[in-house]
Amino acid sequence: MKKLIAIVAIAAFMTACNGDSTKTESTNTDSTKMMADTSAKNMMDTTKKMMNDAKNMVDTANKMMDKAADKVKEGADKMKKEADKK
Repeated sequence: MKKLIAIVAIAAFMTACNGDSTKTESTNTDSTKMMADTSAKNMMDTTKKMMNDAKNMVDTANKMMDKAADKVKEGADKMKKEADKK
């Protein structure tokens, strides 16, 4: 296990020290700029559509739960009637 850790440490050191030249990174974009209006509008439209879809799913789930509750109630009523007969 000690040998494995030593090998990994040496490999990490060699990778970190790889290359003598200095690299300069430059970015042409400013991260503080605001999003374009069209991008923001598209994002809002997408979000609004997703919210409407989610609302429709919730409404459908509520209807299904109401139907299931009605079926359970009908079953309980039938069982109660059968129990009352005996």
